[in-house]
Amino acid sequence: MSRPVDLANDIGEVLLTEEQIAARVAELGRKISADYAGKNLTLVSVLKGSLPFMADLMRQIALPLRIDLMEVSSYGGTATESSGLVRIIKDLSASISGEDVLLVEDIIDTGLTLNYLVRYLRGKNPASLKICTLLDKPARRLVEIPVDYQGFEIPDQFVVGYGLDYSERYRNLRFVGVLRPEVYSSLG
Repeated sequence: MSRPVDLANDIGEVLLTEEQIAARVAELGRKISADYAGKNLTLVSVLKGSLPFMADLMRQIALPLRIDLMEVSSYGGTATESSGLVRIIKDLSASISGEDVLLVEDIIDTGLTLNYLVRYLRGKNPASLKICTLLDKPARRLVEIPVDYQGFEIPDQFVVGYGLDYSERYRNLRFVGVLRPEVYSSLG
């Protein structure tokens, strides 16, 4: 039987506070609003992790826009490492052909999943395709990913909160925190 989740004690360190996140999301919203003025913007979010970020970001963008959601799976052997093999579980619900698309991600780690998604979405003929990520972890990058809008660059630590999870838990935290390593082996 797995041990119960202890939201307060399972976090070793708060990496980004709720206030820091909110301030940066507001800055990103202003920049995106300026950059996409007069364009047909569609935000595409990858479920489930980037949902809180996209919800907050879209409220900071002062433009008419559309949103769409995709769900992909790239985690194989363990819950903390991407397998690099991507399966699309839920595809876009509308065409993005001719649209300016901003792919909204929670975190870019190895870049393998995002690299696949960028190629896949380019095949749908958008007018433009750019990337906005809340968190960028370049120390683990295996493929080069051009990030157009970055919230925060973070160190190579396993983080949860603000949509990010471990074993589908911790998404509801209002901050981004480092999960204590001993939690990995005791949760199942």
